Amino acid sequence: GAFQSKGHNTRILSPEEAERLAKDQILVSDFKQLKLEKEAQKNWDLFYKRNSTNFFKDRHWTTREFQELKACREFVDQKLTILEAGCGVGNCLFPLLEEDMNIFAYACDFSPRAVEYVKKNALYDTERCKVFQCDLTKDDLLENIPADSVDVVTLIFVLSAIHPDKMHLVLRNIYKVLKPGKCVLFRDYGLYDHAMLRFKSGSKLGENFYVRQDGTRSYFFTAEFLSQLFRAEGYEEMVNEYVHRETVNRKEDLRVPRVFLQSKFQKP
Repeated sequence: GAFQSKGHNTRILSPEEAERLAKDQILVSDFKQLKLEKEAQKNWDLFYKRNSTNFFKDRHWTTREFQELKACREFVDQKLTILEAGCGVGNCLFPLLEEDMNIFAYACDFSPRAVEYVKKNALYDTERCKVFQCDLTKDDLLENIPADSVDVVTLIFVLSAIHPDKMHLVLRNIYKVLKPGKCVLFRDYGLYDHAMLRFKSGSKLGENFYVRQDGTRSYFFTAEFLSQLFRAEGYEEMVNEYVHRETVNRKEDLRVPRVFLQSKFQKP
């Protein structure tokens, strides 16, 4: 079972949690941080090699959470062009293409292996989607997508894997292909999510930024940080709120607090 609410307040930590986070101030060495940045693509590729297409569940909640995929149409059967930035192995892409026949999707990922998995999927149809490998921080999207041609960009659990110093480059890149008046739909880890509290000492890279044991990294967003990031690149904020979920495991009597940030930013 799960309980969910939305709002503008960050999660309140228990005294034990606050103390544990306050104590964890030792940062990973600069040498190791540079190595992680250099090997980011390799680490994600190895992640997909180990887990193939089995790690993430198919995300059938996308159209439920993001009504904009329907609302941004001017008429019911209007064809939409979307970009899924950071598509992984297609857990979001394929449910969307199945549910909505009037979508053409561009999809890209940092990991060449993930892109190969998408292309091998039985549902992959070049008439309906184009997938390509891309490092969003430096490969120009205009090489694969015409300028001002995309109705909706989804950025779902992607930006958190990128170094905070380079996040603005991703937003700048996406801005070029988005039509004026159209939007980016964002969902990612929020500050004090359960995953953030589970990191062991020695995993911290910077403020709200951590490394997992497999070398992949994760940033935990505040609404203020995200808002500044998008607005600095010329976007307008439409929605920017925390999603608080409490996942309950009755068998083990565990309550797990999940915190996500769900947002919508528009290109004027």
